[in-house]
Amino acid sequence: MPQPVQPYNTIAVVGAGAWGTALALVASANSKKVLLWAREPEVAADIGRSHQNHRFLPDIALPEKIEATGDIRRASEADAVLLVAPAQYVREVGTAIGRAVKTGTPVVLCAKGIETGTGKLLVEVLADVLPGCSEAILSGPSFARDVAQGLPTAVTIAADREVAKRLQASLSRPGFRPYASDDVTGVALGGAAKNVYAIACGMVEGAGFGESARAALIARSFAELLRLGAALGARAETLMGLSGLGDLVLTATSPASRNYSLGLALGRGAKISDVVGAGHPLAEGAPTAPALVARARKHGVELPIAEAAADVLEQRLEVREAARELLSRPLKSE
Repeated sequence: MPQPVQPYNTIAVVGAGAWGTALALVASANSKKVLLWAREPEVAADIGRSHQNHRFLPDIALPEKIEATGDIRRASEADAVLLVAPAQYVREVGTAIGRAVKTGTPVVLCAKGIETGTGKLLVEVLADVLPGCSEAILSGPSFARDVAQGLPTAVTIAADREVAKRLQASLSRPGFRPYASDDVTGVALGGAAKNVYAIACGMVEGAGFGESARAALIARSFAELLRLGAALGARAETLMGLSGLGDLVLTATSPASRNYSLGLALGRGAKISDVVGAGHPLAEGAPTAPALVARARKHGVELPIAEAAADVLEQRLEVREAARELLSRPLKSE
């Protein structure tokens, strides 16, 4: 009879925003110890004092098993690390982790995006800065508060098969179900691209184009994702799963999504300077959109919807102008 897969004893979660805090709560169910690193000293102090993260995930009780710290070097104590930094900080934070963790330690990317400037998927950035670690990625249709409240959520963990099994054992609990995969490229691409298409869907809603238009946009966005996925070597079944289509449907239809909400505001006529930047919620799709388009062009793949979203975000077109351009494209077979 096969022996049950053992969870990792100590997990470090690097990033104490809402998502990192929710994942620390998940990890605490099966692991003996969870270290939660916060960039902000006051957040670490708050968690240590009150066992809550009042700034990023209020009204959620955290068990004493979760130890908050401001010292990223303590990642060296972990058997596995969850990297939950914003997409454009993955290189910086990953480099800092690399100075601490032991060779072969699984580092699980829990951010979604494409690095601006290089056009690299975040798993490719991880490979750059942590070549001695076992790279993995967690992604799927999930909101931090749903996860923290124990509401039913399913995600994908992509990694080497044996590592993926141990991560499943470490991060599964009633209400949170991780599925295993070894397609890290597919999972990374699905998580990055869906934010861009969620912004486009929000624009459609905000401009009053109707639900039929939004449904068509989701379907055609997914067709773009499949085309780019094929060029990058991602598996179609991955993109049709939780980390691709599942995450796209959630993010492109819910006002709780920062990316959808950003598109909604732009569709209603807001200026980009009014909804992006300091003091506004981070929508990862905004910097990802031009990077996604540039990466696709390198592979000779057309992404008309992503290009239209990027044109609006970079103030080359208004929402209605972008819609007219899309609708004037030559007729073709589906």
